[in-house]
Amino acid sequence: MLNGKPHVVMSVMHRTPGRRLGFVQTVARNLENNMSTAIKFKSTDNVDFCQTTMCNLEFSYIDGSDYHFINPTTFDDVAIPASVIGDDARWLVEGVQYTVLNVDGQPVSVQMPLSIDLKVVEASDGLKGDSATSATKPVKLENGLVVNVPLFIKKADVVKIRTEDASYVSRA
Repeated sequence: MLNGKPHVVMSVMHRTPGRRLGFVQTVARNLENNMSTAIKFKSTDNVDFCQTTMCNLEFSYIDGSDYHFINPTTFDDVAIPASVIGDDARWLVEGVQYTVLNVDGQPVSVQMPLSIDLKVVEASDGLKGDSATSATKPVKLENGLVVNVPLFIKKADVVKIRTEDASYVSRA
């Protein structure tokens, strides 16, 4: 906890400059607004630690401004506000498990998988003879995202998309 808000430490470096006292320099990300800041801690500073837990939840449905997940072991319904998920909501697919970070029993972040399988709902036909180069065409996926894929991808194909940069990986 830093200034009353939960943070996750992204990197840590211990420094001892010359004859002065050593300190720890960290980069911490605020879990409420995803802003990263560099923070120096002296040996005399006190830090409050949060009680955190990680759990795997399966996405179920959207209800207004809440996203509902099911715990696959206890079958409990967990409602996570849209503000926690943010722009990553486009990667939520029904039936897929996601890792949720809880701080003091409250969900604060949902970790997206590295890649996700999505169905192509709109795709134009590739032109014959365009396969000599690595030509691509835009297609629309079931989540509404438009990505460039190779010409051989057709409507109703399932493709693997990297969630980090929304790029095509392979046909699933």
